[in-house]
Amino acid sequence: MSDSDLVTLYSGRILALAADIPHLGQLDAPQGAAKKRSPLCGSTVSVQVRMDAGKVSAFAQEVRACALGQAAASVLGQAVIGRTQSELDAARLALSAMLKDEGPIPAAPFEGFEVLLPARAYKNRHASILLAIEAACEAVALAQAPTQA
Repeated sequence: MSDSDLVTLYSGRILALAADIPHLGQLDAPQGAAKKRSPLCGSTVSVQVRMDAGKVSAFAQEVRACALGQAAASVLGQAVIGRTQSELDAARLALSAMLKDEGPIPAAPFEGFEVLLPARAYKNRHASILLAIEAACEAVALAQAPTQA
């Protein structure tokens, strides 16, 4: 990777997002939780949620990832409250398609993932970028799963 490639990939906007991740920490009494890890780079994201009427009402995340993974967690954190499982699943699929298949930018309120377009060319970064949204989807699914007696 050349110096100019690094400058493009780690833009000021990505670094600003990485430095200001919403909803860091943990929730009291989460209804669903998930942790995702990228085996390639070791990045991890843990997510906790509470749901109300099928929508995310509270969200917390712990992010130990590269700047791209942190930026993705920041975009997610800005949009996740009030979202349904189907909206999060659609955003996950759209982000993956944007990165891997040159698909369009995810629809609002997840259009902020557009900042990660330069990472398309760096397949080794895709897993880290997807961690937060994958963890959120899993946590929401667990929160809505019927409890076992």
